[in-house]
Amino acid sequence: MDNQTQQKMDKVLQVVADDLATVRAGGAKPSLVENLVVTVYSGQKMRLVELATITAPDPGLIIVAPWDKSVVKDIEKAIGESDLGLTAANAGNIIRIVIPSLTEERRVDFVKLVKQKLESGRVMLRGVRGEQRETIEKQKGQPGVSEDDIKRQLEELDKTTAEYIQKLEKLATDKETELLKV
Repeated sequence: MDNQTQQKMDKVLQVVADDLATVRAGGAKPSLVENLVVTVYSGQKMRLVELATITAPDPGLIIVAPWDKSVVKDIEKAIGESDLGLTAANAGNIIRIVIPSLTEERRVDFVKLVKQKLESGRVMLRGVRGEQRETIEKQKGQPGVSEDDIKRQLEELDKTTAEYIQKLEKLATDKETELLKV
């Protein structure tokens, strides 16, 4: 299988892993908010990690300390409007985000969300496989390319796709375990 296809599949894995990192599993982690998009400086969009130092001094608290104090209100607004369900408390030069512990119902909702993100990852991987399959099948009838070569390439593609789907499922299973651990 060509290197480009493998790179695309690696990219899908990374996208899903980053997406799963935003699913809250109970404890406070900087990764929960670091990719949050904040509109600052008259409409410019930046990720929170580009605007501030983000720390989690204990499992129930995230502290956001912006380098430029003029963006504190913008950050507070972005956190409030996000779909994370978190409330930001402006403490002057820093923002405190209290992370409430998850209820059993909320944990089940998050497990469903993980399953949706897993399915999205599978769909993206199948899309990459489909593109590569077309490329392989276009070789039919070309000089120097036998039916056996095409068959072998397709089998290798299917095997690699299955390996990546297993990696995706492991990511999701690990996240589910983390979510259900009280």
